Amino acid sequence: MGQQQDGIGVEAGNDGADDGGLGGLPGSGPAPGRGGTRRAVLAGAVGAAAVTAAGWTPALGAAAAYADPPAPPNFPAGLSLYRQEFKNWSGEIDVTGVWTCAPASPADVVTLANWAKANNYRIRPRGMGHGWSPLTLAVGSSGNNVILVDTTQHLTAVTISGPSGSTPATVRAQTGVTMDSLLTQLQAAGYGLTANPAPGDLTVGGVLAIDAHGTAVPASGETRVSGTTYGSLSNLITSLTAVVWDPGTTQYVLRTFSRADAASKAFLAHLGRAFLTEVTLQVGANQRLRCQSWFNINWTELFAAPGSSGRTFASYVESAGRVEAIWFPFTDNPWLKVWTRSPNKPLLSRQVSSPYNYSFSDNLPSSITDLVAQISTGAPQLAPTLGQTQIAVVGAGLISTLTYDIWGWSKDLTLYVRPSTLRVTANGYAILTSRANIQRVVNEFCAYYRTKLTTYQNNNQFPMNGPVEIRVTGLDAGGDVQVPSAGSPQLSALRPRPDHPEWDVAVWLDILTVPGTPYANQFYREVEAWVFSNYSGSYAAARPEWSKGWGYTNSAAWADPTMIGTTIPNALRAGQPAGDTWDTALATLDTYDPSRIFSSPLLDTLAP
Repeated sequence: MGQQQDGIGVEAGNDGADDGGLGGLPGSGPAPGRGGTRRAVLAGAVGAAAVTAAGWTPALGAAAAYADPPAPPNFPAGLSLYRQEFKNWSGEIDVTGVWTCAPASPADVVTLANWAKANNYRIRPRGMGHGWSPLTLAVGSSGNNVILVDTTQHLTAVTISGPSGSTPATVRAQTGVTMDSLLTQLQAAGYGLTANPAPGDLTVGGVLAIDAHGTAVPASGETRVSGTTYGSLSNLITSLTAVVWDPGTTQYVLRTFSRADAASKAFLAHLGRAFLTEVTLQVGANQRLRCQSWFNINWTELFAAPGSSGRTFASYVESAGRVEAIWFPFTDNPWLKVWTRSPNKPLLSRQVSSPYNYSFSDNLPSSITDLVAQISTGAPQLAPTLGQTQIAVVGAGLISTLTYDIWGWSKDLTLYVRPSTLRVTANGYAILTSRANIQRVVNEFCAYYRTKLTTYQNNNQFPMNGPVEIRVTGLDAGGDVQVPSAGSPQLSALRPRPDHPEWDVAVWLDILTVPGTPYANQFYREVEAWVFSNYSGSYAAARPEWSKGWGYTNSAAWADPTMIGTTIPNALRAGQPAGDTWDTALATLDTYDPSRIFSSPLLDTLAP
C-alpha cells in the first residue's frame, strides 16, 4: 500500500504483494532512482513516458500544482524536517514539497505525535514507496497539514533470538528495516520465512500494515516448519509496540501489546491507521528451495475446468505448494513458476547464492520498452504485440540466463522483483475458498478474463497490457501462532471465516496495466463487480488486496462509495463472531488514536 503497500509503514503497503517479473508491485515514498546503461527518453508533449534499460516510469503529467505547504508551526526542536517529493509505485500519486521528518528513535515519533495533535497535523509513515493505494496521500493532495515520517533512515534495528522451549526463534525488528535486510540477517542466523513478497525493497512496517504475503500452501505430505505460517506475515507477529493515546496522561505514548492482548488484533494489519515502531516476529529454520519455470503449457490446460487431467494449476499446488502464474495478455502460454522444498540440490538445478535472478525482467530490452513507450503515448492497440513480446523475452531469458531451474536458500529464490521492473498499476483481490476448489476459482476467473479481453479487442479497445498474476496462500490460521494469541488479524484479507472452516486457502488475482491506458478503469470496474458477484455464497468469498487497486468507477480506483463504504467492510465482517469484527477493529484503532492523527482521506472513508 501506498503501501503493498509499503509506504504506509510502520508503519503502513502486497502486494502485497508482490508482483512477478515484467510487472509492477506494491507504500508511499520516493521512486527509486536507479538507471541503466541505456537510456531512451521519448520525444513528445507533456505526458510522455521515460523508458530506460533498467525499467519504465510513467510521466502522467506534472505533480499536483500546489504551492509548497507552509512550514509546520512550533515544530519540535531536534527533529529533522525537510521537504521531499511523495510518489507512489506507479507514479499516479505525485506530490512535491511534502514536509518530511526522519525520527532518530521511537521516542521521537512520540514527540512528533503529541506535536501533531496539538497543531492539527496528521502523521503518515513513509517506507520505500512500493505500493499503489492512496492510504498515505491522495491523488491531487496538497500535502497541507501532513508530516511524512521516514522510518528507513534510523528505525532499522534488528535483534534475532533463538528458540526457547516450545517458543520458536524470534526476530525483533524496528519497522523501517527493509525485507531485503531482514531476510539477509535471518538467513545468516539460519532462519527464514515460508513465503514473503517478491520485492525486497519493502519496509517491515509497510508489509505488516497491509497483511502482505508470498505464495505458499503445504504441498501434499508437507509439514509446517515450526515458527512459520502459510498466511500473511502479519500472522507471525508475537508482540508489537505502537504509538497510542493514553487517556491517563492525555498524551501519546509507546505501548507494547502481546499477541494475547485482544487489542493487538486491530494492529496486526492496520492499513496505516496506526503507527508501529517495533515488532517481534516468530521465524523458522531456513529452507532450501528449488524453483522451476515453464512457459510451454497452454492456458486452456493450466487453467482448465476442475477435474481435468493434465498439467493444471491445482496439480502444481498439490505437488509443490508454491506456485505463481504470470499470464501476459493476448498470449496462450503463461510463465509458470513452481517452488519445491528441496534439502539437497537436484542434479539438473543450478545453485544460486543471491536473490533477483531473473535479470531479463529487470533490465528490459528495447523490444519491450519501445512498445511500452508507444502504448503510453497513444497506441494502446499494440497491447497484443507487447504481450507476445514479453513472453518471448521470458522464454529466451530463462534459457540464456540458466534460470529455468534454480536451487538455493529460500530468500534467494523468493526475492525476485527489483525496483527497476516495469512500473504498472494493478488491481488485487483475495478469493477465500477450499483447497479442493482452487482450480475452479482459477478456471472461472481466467475464462471470464479472456472473454472480456476479447470483447474489448473486438471493439478496438485494449485496456489491459500487463499480465494476470495468480498466487495461492494459506489463511492466517491460529494454529500457526506458537504463543498465546487472542486471534487472527481482524483487518487481514486472510482472516479465516469461522462459518466456513473448510475454506483454508486464498487465491490471489491481479491484473496489471500501464497507468493511464484508455478504458482501464472501466475494465477494472467490470472485473471487480464480477469478482464480488461470482465468488460468493458457500463456494468462495472475495476481499480486496489492500496495497493494490479496488473500489473502481469508470474513471478512478478507490472511488466507488458503495464498494468502499459497504461492500468491502461487509466482506471483512462476514462470518466473524460478534465483538470480533471489522467494526471492532475500527473501534480499537479509534480508542488508541481518537484524534485520528494516523489517518488519511481514504482511511477516513474506508474506516470512519
